[in-house]
Amino acid sequence: MRTVERWLTSPWRRSCVGALTGALPVLAFPAPSLWWFAYVALVPWLLLARSAPTGRRAAYDGWCGGFGFMVAVHHWLLPSLSVFIFLIAGLLSVLWAPWGWVTRRLLGGVPSPGRAAVAVLVLPSGWLMVELARSWQGLGGPWGMLGTTQWQVTPALRLASVGGVWLLSFLVVAVNVAVAVLISVREARVPAVASLVATAAATSAAWVWSPRPDVDGHVRIAVVQPGVVDGTDSGDRRFDREEQLTRQLAGQHPDLIVWGESSVGYDLGDRPDLARRIAALSRETGADILVNVDARRSDRPGIYKSSILVGAGGPTSERYDKMRLVPFGEYIPARSLLGWATSVGKAAGEDRRRGTEQVVMNVGHGLRVGPMICFETAFPDMSRHLAQDGAQVLIGQSSTSTFQDSWAPEQHASLAALRAAESGRTMVHATLTGVSAVYGPGGERIGPWLGTDASTARVYEVPIARGVTPFVRYGDWPVDGALLVLAAYCLAEGLRTVRLRLGAAEPLVPPARTVHESPVRPGR
Repeated sequence: MRTVERWLTSPWRRSCVGALTGALPVLAFPAPSLWWFAYVALVPWLLLARSAPTGRRAAYDGWCGGFGFMVAVHHWLLPSLSVFIFLIAGLLSVLWAPWGWVTRRLLGGVPSPGRAAVAVLVLPSGWLMVELARSWQGLGGPWGMLGTTQWQVTPALRLASVGGVWLLSFLVVAVNVAVAVLISVREARVPAVASLVATAAATSAAWVWSPRPDVDGHVRIAVVQPGVVDGTDSGDRRFDREEQLTRQLAGQHPDLIVWGESSVGYDLGDRPDLARRIAALSRETGADILVNVDARRSDRPGIYKSSILVGAGGPTSERYDKMRLVPFGEYIPARSLLGWATSVGKAAGEDRRRGTEQVVMNVGHGLRVGPMICFETAFPDMSRHLAQDGAQVLIGQSSTSTFQDSWAPEQHASLAALRAAESGRTMVHATLTGVSAVYGPGGERIGPWLGTDASTARVYEVPIARGVTPFVRYGDWPVDGALLVLAAYCLAEGLRTVRLRLGAAEPLVPPARTVHESPVRPGR
């Protein structure tokens, strides 16, 4: 250990190690079998910040780890953003600097059992504040939240129905902190073990007591995935392929057919011939078709991405315009300052326009669905609001053709499992290219994935659930709890600082006085 500490005295070496330790948790995202790794992946980063010689160095260790984490979790954007991804990661990594400083403050040296116990609450709360800040759509959104690594763990999905992905992130970080204390601080092993036992007890309690969605019937929803279509006329040939695949669904009695994001490259008002072809497919299959149009609108200025329901008579009034756009991919923040990003990557040449409100659509057979478009499925509040507004099934329309050979399609599909578990509603993730998947109201997978090489149409038997999960009812309460924990910690630190300053003040003593005695005369 001392050899390692001496080796880390070099600031350059320490910075490189910090970035590498920050990137470690990302290994738990792409490999489903490595979900358990998330519970120990933060330990090296915590130990590094704990051993920092000064608070400033600990804050810098937090920044380095955050930089490694952000680059690793978004590395698949490199072909699109080029070197700009490193600038974005460097700016967002500032959020982890206070987290690194607090790690050293609580765990540095030989912490008492009390400090270690406080760390198990404060450090996960601090991590949640980082995730809350970077979840703002303008900063890139909640892609790569630590809790999403648990998308296929049944007890974790049950916890998601109670406190959303926020609760999962909190517990994952709490376990990491407890393990770090268990390894490095012998005197504080009791609170570390107690924290691990408490986490296991909370998971067990949620498994037993959290309400389960009540299934009340089934509907048949078909997903049409045309796959990658190359060429200058790819939009027209993709439409032809979608039409061909949809026609194969005739006789399978679907209640709804879902096409992926940007499945139609023209506004249906400008291309009535396309609208008639989709309406003919609706009549032939006996189901409404939810398409996604990415085009300049004929009835208002600007380019929109819109989910549009088309029935046997043509496009209906059921329409949803995408509200949360992908930074740089669909618009450039502060384009007057950052517009140069279009010259170094595949940033948006023109900003798309935003919708103003979410929509619950009334589909045939009495079915109510809540559409989201691509990036929006990463936001837990959007699926929660749709469930509150009466959506029986959540629909995500996506396309990941640009990132087809990366791990992004699989990770994007996995987000649907968490949204389903949080809301207690089945979620259908339909992609133009990438991975299409369906998850039941408990987050369990229904039927097979349609992989990145698939070009097919498939009907899924989808359960309809009723009831309200605690997350839908109470919202992001783990975030509120984390804010209270941090407020209490800051107050305690402030009072402690005041007491130390008062204790260090010089005592008040009466001023010294000189006593003048009468001189003694000689001879007396």
